[in-house]
Amino acid sequence: MILLSADELEARLRDIGARRYHRLHPFHDLLHSGRCTKGQVQAWALNRYYYQAIIPKKDASLIARCDDPAVRREWRSRLVDHDGAEAGDGGIERWLKLTDGLGLDRDYVVSTRGLLPATRFAGDAYVHFVRERSLLEAIASSLTELFSPVIISERVAGMLANYPFVTAATLAYFDKRPPQAKRDSDFALDYVRRYATTPQTQAQVLAALEFKCDVLWSMLDALYHAYVAPSTCLRAHSCQQNRGLIVRTNRRRSGPARRSPAPAARCPSRSQ
Repeated sequence: MILLSADELEARLRDIGARRYHRLHPFHDLLHSGRCTKGQVQAWALNRYYYQAIIPKKDASLIARCDDPAVRREWRSRLVDHDGAEAGDGGIERWLKLTDGLGLDRDYVVSTRGLLPATRFAGDAYVHFVRERSLLEAIASSLTELFSPVIISERVAGMLANYPFVTAATLAYFDKRPPQAKRDSDFALDYVRRYATTPQTQAQVLAALEFKCDVLWSMLDALYHAYVAPSTCLRAHSCQQNRGLIVRTNRRRSGPARRSPAPAARCPSRSQ
């Protein structure tokens, strides 16, 4: 790989998002266009909770190994965004209000007992990546936030228009995310532009962003094969027998809900 200018490097990073960001995944097309069942929407929210919950752990591990106090101060805002400045505040709490609004039992969501194994594996892999790779790679892996405002606008508009069981209050988590994502991605992009100054480090940051895109994509693959097209999943019967949704009822809990696969095309792979 030849040495790129900062602008060329940024263009390469943005091209990765254009080709590999999970906005392009067929599950999101189904979700945003109103073609998911309520159970599939619940499954998305339940599994995505795990990703929301591990983000502060990922960010705390980055801060702990950072020698630059300026970077630590900047990154600290991400912890507040997710954990909140006090109890009952923050992005994780707002995500739980989303799962509440979809009728899921909160204790069950937090327990992660209904989590798909691939969701856990992907989320944990992201935490390990940030802990074990260079600080530059860890920061670069966060650059999927460059692309999140578009998918958020599509998600909110599509879900409000297509699902009668979804309200603006249910989706309040997304109200604060676009400005937070812009602030965070501006900082991370500037850091990468300034410190990825050799062919080796530039290759590393490009690979880090590809890895993060793969994490997000693989979580949707798991949802698609378990809830939309289980016949395409090896061990699909086992998957369905052992993973379910627990929803709130007047008696507080009910048993696992049966999944209702919706007709959909085979999940294609991304452009490489």
